[in-house]
Amino acid sequence: MNDWQKDTLASYQSKGFAERSGYGERPALLIVDFIQGFTDPSSPLGGDFSAELAVTRQLLDAFHDHALPVAFTTIEYEPDFRDAGVFIKKVPSLAVLVRGSDMCLIDERIPPRSVDYIVSKKYASSFFGTNLDTYLKTQGVDTVVITGCTTSGCVRASAVDSLQYGYNTIVVRDGVGDRAQGPHEANLFDMDAKYADVVPGQEVLDYLDTLKVSALSESDKSFQRWWSQGN
Repeated sequence: MNDWQKDTLASYQSKGFAERSGYGERPALLIVDFIQGFTDPSSPLGGDFSAELAVTRQLLDAFHDHALPVAFTTIEYEPDFRDAGVFIKKVPSLAVLVRGSDMCLIDERIPPRSVDYIVSKKYASSFFGTNLDTYLKTQGVDTVVITGCTTSGCVRASAVDSLQYGYNTIVVRDGVGDRAQGPHEANLFDMDAKYADVVPGQEVLDYLDTLKVSALSESDKSFQRWWSQGN
């Protein structure tokens, strides 16, 4: 933490900011937009998120081992972009994210399983205009652990909405990335002060080890398969 962050944090804490919300008893992993359009450095939207993907893979495996819910998000638009609204005017590079394109596919380094929920979204927040909140609530989730990209964009928007929907919100510091370090650090600092607990991936792994591994019933498995089919 640099000098300005230390000074700002001290000021925030003196005014009642930057407390810890902590974890609940039933977490879900939310992997935001780690799709090829963002993880391929040759894409106009892309960057090198190899390190963040490696951390995410560790968490993904741990959540699967504990039979806990996992949701991935992708952004995909119709070819005529009638569903892209003003967002595509602000960020014309979003035009590479056409439904059916490889750019919309989850990065192969973090492959989803059939029980995982894939969220198709149009805007920054993983919750806006999607069924994510419904899925999480039907799974009994009280804590959302977030990795993905970008820190200053879709990760931040998803973290804010996660808090607003009533979830304990955890942003994994070494599991999220941005195209530039300045926006990345500034948004991690701000989220940690106001909306989420920003923690290293190892802390989340340690937390998961305190939970009992839950054996899914056949009805649970059937429900997860139903969600994975796009409902």
